[in-house]
Formats: sequence, structure tokens, C-alpha cells
Amino acid sequence: MVLRAALPFLLLLWVAFFFSSPMLPLSTADGACARLGQPMQRRGGGSVARDGEGAWRWYLAIWYKKISKTTPVWIANRATPISDPNSSQLTVSEDGNLVLFDQTRSLIWATNITSSINSTVGVILDSGNFVLAPASNTSNFHWQSFDEPTNVWLPGAKLGRNKVTGQTTRFISWQSSVDPSPGYYTLEIDPNGSDQFIHRWNDSAIYWETGRWIGNMFAGVPEMAMYPKEALSYEFTVNEQESYFVYRTNASMVTAMFIMEVSGQVKTVAWIERKKDWVPFLALPKAQCAVYFVCGSFTMCTENAVTFCSCLRGFSKQYNGEWRYGNPSGGCKRNTKLQCGGKSSKKTTADEFYALAVAKLPDKAWGLATVSTDGCKEACLNNCSCTAYSYAGGCSLWYGDLINLVAPADGSVGQSIHIRLAASEFSSSTKTRKATVIGASTAGAILVTLIMIIGILLILRKRNFSEANKVEGSLVVFSYRFLQHVTKNFSERLGKGSFGPVFKGTLPDGTLIAVKKLDGVSQGEKQFRAEVSTIGTIQHVNLIRLLGFCSEKSMKMLVYEFMPNGSLDRYLFGSIPLTLNWKTRYQIALGIAKGLAYLHEKCRSLIIHCDIKPENVLLDADFMPKIADFGLAKLLGRDVSRVLTTMRGTIGYLAPEWISGTAITAKADVFSYGMMLFEIISGNRNADWHRQGGQGAGTFFPVLVAMRLPEGKIQDLLGPKLSADANLEEVERACKVACWCVQDDENTRPTMGEIVQILEGLVDVGFPPVPWYLHVLAQRSNFSTEETSQ
Repeated sequence: MVLRAALPFLLLLWVAFFFSSPMLPLSTADGACARLGQPMQRRGGGSVARDGEGAWRWYLAIWYKKISKTTPVWIANRATPISDPNSSQLTVSEDGNLVLFDQTRSLIWATNITSSINSTVGVILDSGNFVLAPASNTSNFHWQSFDEPTNVWLPGAKLGRNKVTGQTTRFISWQSSVDPSPGYYTLEIDPNGSDQFIHRWNDSAIYWETGRWIGNMFAGVPEMAMYPKEALSYEFTVNEQESYFVYRTNASMVTAMFIMEVSGQVKTVAWIERKKDWVPFLALPKAQCAVYFVCGSFTMCTENAVTFCSCLRGFSKQYNGEWRYGNPSGGCKRNTKLQCGGKSSKKTTADEFYALAVAKLPDKAWGLATVSTDGCKEACLNNCSCTAYSYAGGCSLWYGDLINLVAPADGSVGQSIHIRLAASEFSSSTKTRKATVIGASTAGAILVTLIMIIGILLILRKRNFSEANKVEGSLVVFSYRFLQHVTKNFSERLGKGSFGPVFKGTLPDGTLIAVKKLDGVSQGEKQFRAEVSTIGTIQHVNLIRLLGFCSEKSMKMLVYEFMPNGSLDRYLFGSIPLTLNWKTRYQIALGIAKGLAYLHEKCRSLIIHCDIKPENVLLDADFMPKIADFGLAKLLGRDVSRVLTTMRGTIGYLAPEWISGTAITAKADVFSYGMMLFEIISGNRNADWHRQGGQGAGTFFPVLVAMRLPEGKIQDLLGPKLSADANLEEVERACKVACWCVQDDENTRPTMGEIVQILEGLVDVGFPPVPWYLHVLAQRSNFSTEETSQ
């Protein structure tokens, strides 16, 4: 047998794992040969480290050759490592199979060729596929590693089912970051025959589905439409012999692959040379906490946290080493055993409960509909297996381990579940609290007295402004008289936003503010305060900060931080001599994208702004953008993704779904962002482009961009002053983003989080089609589209 290796990959490597130690290659058997019945000789240096518990674990593996970070893509003996590579043998058996023996001559791993081959050749192809074939015809594979993947799905490998042999290919997670043995999570084609793939836990629970194939993408993965076809292509094939999905990459443009993570997410990663690392640009499912049993028993999963799994109160980690290596599924165990029994005695104390807020109640609850709250609690106490209860109009009980608990997003209220703990878990904390209270009472009394005295002095000193000291949450409740005073009777007008004018003011401490008077607002007092309170809790560098408000009878005003450079439209369309250079424009576009991504993906409530346009983007002293004017915003719970509402926003930035009357999602903001991005690129109103001179004049600018992109004529899209210092790579990136944002089908538009990654250069996208809706806008605006038909 002869083994040959292709350039992108090392051949077969001995790979060592030793707890948290990195993998060590002992040899690169590149060019090594073995005849029938003879072992392959290990070549190269290396050492075997041992500790008190045992030796290294050795594996036969393949990894990339030209990537600096060692990344195994296939492991032969992942479930059965060997302890001594010096006395192990990799050889060819008499029936033509490649076999691996350990030091005791026990079979560790073998290929599964069923027909004898006189002359076998083993080759690692450019794709990373290791194949065994007759020397006379190496394209006739008798065995290939692509049919037995581990946790990596490489380009060109089929993922699906052979209907003739019944063989199904699937890839399986590692047990931990240092243990490649098969874990709990798999990705495979739906065994029920539907044209989709499923994520499964422990060969049982299905926790995510791609959705059916709809011709160009899976219904649940609309991001597929964004991938640049020249860099990444894919197809789904169904015939009488097989059903499979395959994707391919252009190796000259990108090195990418799919990985099933230890934590159950499938991630598409690309090698970014300047970062010297793999960068993920797609995760399925998107929410880490949507993965079944990802944190194990008696844990809480918190989305977007550095450490997303944590033990519940009264529990501590078990199998702590696995947690350290990225696998917390061992969960947590009780610190103190339950007393078990609802009645207390002289020697024992009954178990107790504490309330815990969760995003949703866990599955597998037992219901008791006819009991009260106290009866629900008592029913749980009287059953030794009951670990939690919840009462919301009816009683729900949980027995045994609690799993899949998810924390409410950004501190929202969520639902309440009562966790059972031993009484001692409460008594110790109660004693501590009592001691703290007693120890602090004297000092507290003195402190309160001092605060009262200081407060009285301040009131006497600034009586004119006393009405501005009432605080609601993190917002100041201002009186009308106070705001009238600090704005000099609303004499210095800054501009006009949605629902009213904006005035400049100065607080007593010298802080500049912008006061917006809301004209004709018909909201009730309670609703107005609820919305203001929600927006007031938002803290992001690219969102305007709401300092407070005034609500007196029919008069309602909002008080914001002051932005010295005003709104973006002044610099794009106004007569100000200062022209924004390309670098500033690009950073403004990126900052706006980050602010919208925060509203859509990281707030406790999903917030759709509904009126994204240059007038609603303010610039601070350093031209950092801040999204403002939330007068039309819609607030949705995290379990709600779309809403039916009356049409709102500004003509020219409205998504097609506003016109059609269908339910609105965050993708409506994405469309508006795309239309605004066209204006940031050109420095002109989209609606005014027909009045501008230069090449392409007379064509609706967004249509012109969509047509010029594939031709590579992006420099023609910029004016002479802007093109002189523009980064053409960034210009092309921004143009692609803008065109993808304004696609007719909202499912093909990227999310704002994806847009941030694209603008930062971490992800590339292909050339989008010219949306039909842009042509409609052009015709309605009486623009010529003669170039479109040429």
C-alpha cells in the first residue's frame, strides 16, 4: 500500500491529547509507504508525557497544513485512543483494509472494505478526503473518510443518506475541547424522509431543524441567500439512489468549514489570516440556550454571556473538569440533601422554596388544576421526587432533574418557578442578613441623618430647580416649569423630529441637553411612562441617551443628551462646507449598524425603530453616530418576532411589507438602513440622484449600484472628492450590504448583527440581484431606468 498526501493537508498525524495540553504531532508520515502485511513506520521526533494517572492519548488524524492553528478535521480512532504509539502499528491487512493495532495487538480501528484488493493506494485529496482505492483506478473509491466524518463537515463531502445501502452520514460533536470521543450532539438528514436536516441530542431529542429545502436555501436558514456564489456554492440532491446536501468553497478566496461544537451549535467558520484564527459567521441554532441539555441538570443558561452556564442557587458543579473543557452538560448537584417530607419535627425542618425567574417554564411538567397556590406548594413538599413547582392559574410540578432553564433576556421579568432546597440553605443566609442589619443599624441611622441635612441644604440652595430631582428608575422626571427655565422659554430651536420640535437647554451644572416637545401625542399617562421607562434603560454607545422626561397633563417632553454636530442629513445633503470623508462615513455606517443590532438582538425587548433615516442619526463631537427619535418604535417581547401595526416611517425608506400590510419584523429596519446606506455612500438623497451630473445620472441610485457591482465599476458611484481617499474594498462591501438590505423578500435580508460582521470585514457576501421593489420606487419617482434594460 502507498500513501500519498495533497498539499492543503498533512497526511495522517499522530495526535496527542493530555488534559488541557495542545495536540502534538509525533510524525508527518508524508510519503510513508507500507506493503501488504507490513506496518507503517513512524518517523520524526517527539516525546510522550505522563503524569501520575496515565499517559497521553494518541489519535490518528488529519489537519490543515497551511493554517497556523492546529485544526483536526478527521480522526480515525476518536473513541479508542492508544497509549503508546511506539509499539502500535498502522498497517494494511491481507483483505486490503487499513488497520490500527495498539501495543497488545488489539484492533483499534479499521476501514470497512468488504472486497479484497490486490494493490491498494491511500490518498489524501485536495479536499481533505482520505481514500482507499485500487492503484489502477484511484477515482474508484472503496473507502473514504468523507463517509465517516467526525465533528467537521468539509467542503465537497456529502451529508445525507444512501438509499441503496442505507448508510447515513452525520457528524458528531466532541465530548469536550480535549476529548474527541463522540459527544451528545449530531447533525443528520431527517430520518422521516423530509428534505431537511435535524440537530439531535443523544440520538433522541430533536432541538433544531433547518426547515425544508425550498430550491435555493433551507427555509430556516435564510442567511444562505447572502453567501457569495463565487466563494461558496451548494446544492441539495434527491433521487432514487440518495438524498444529500453538499457545499463547495473557492479555495483561492476562502478556507471555510462547518463544525459541530461541543456545545451543540453547528458553526460555519472561516480562516481569517490577519486574526490567525477561525472566525464564525453563522451558528445554527442562533441561540446557544436553544440547544437541548446544553448546561445539564439544575443549571441556568444565559444567552450572550461569557460563561453561559451556571449552577442554580443551592447547587455546585459536578465533573468540574468537563466544565473547564467546554462541556458543562454534567450539570450541577445539590449542596445539601433534601429533608423530604412536608411536615417539620423537633429534629428536622421542612424543605423550602425560592422563586426563580426564567424565560419559559421547563418541559415535562405535571399539572394539578384544582389546587390553590398553597396547595401547589404542599403537593410538591409531600412528594420526595418533586424538585420545583409553579403556579399561574394552575399548578405545575416537576420531578427529578430540572433541565433547559433559560434566564430572561436582559433582566426581563419572565416566568416564576419555585426551586426546592433544604431548609439549611435558607437559615444560614437569614442569620447572615440579621447580623448585617444589626451591625449596620447604628451607622445607618447616622448616615440617614447626614443625608437629610445635606438634602435640606441643597434644596435651600437650589430652590428653583427642586422639581427636577424626582427620579423614576434611571430617568429624571422634570417639571414643565423647570424645562421652560433651562431652555430659556424654548427659544433656541435645534430642529424638528417626529411629533415635535427640539430645543437646546442647559442644566444648572452646565450639562447641555436637547428637549423634544411631543405635539399631539395621544398616549395615556400610564402607556407613555411605560414606553419611556423601557427606552430609558437602553445603554449603548450608538444610541442616544434619554436623560428624563416631563409629563404634565397634555404636555409631554423628552430630554436627551445634546449632540453638538447635529443630525447626519445636514452633512450629507445640507450646504455645510465640511464634507464627510469616506473613513468617517464608513465608521458612521458601522456605528448605526451596531446600534440597530443592539436594539434587535440584545435588548430585553426586541425594539423595531420603524423610522431609520439620516435625520434620526445624531453625531457627537467626534462624529460618532447615535440613533435617535424613538417616537415610532415598536417594543416586542423576546417571544414575539413580528407585529401587525399601522404604517409608520418615512416615504423612501419604507420596506415593501409596510405597503402590503403584512406583519412587520426587525427586517423592516434593515430595509430602511439599506436605503440610508445608499445615501451615505453617494452623499445625495436617493430621490435626488436624477438631478446629479456624472456617469449614470438619471438612474435611481440604488438600481445603479445593484447594476454596477458585478461589473466592478464601484469607483464611478462616488463623486470626485470622495473617490480620491475612499477605500474601494470598503465601498464595495458597503454597496453589497445596501443591496442585500433592500431585497424584496425579508428572509433574504441579513440581520443587523450579520451586517456588522460584513462591514468589519469578518464575513464576505456575494453580488445580490436587483430587487424588483427598487424598480417600482424608481418608476414612482419618475426616474429613468433606461440603463436597466440595456
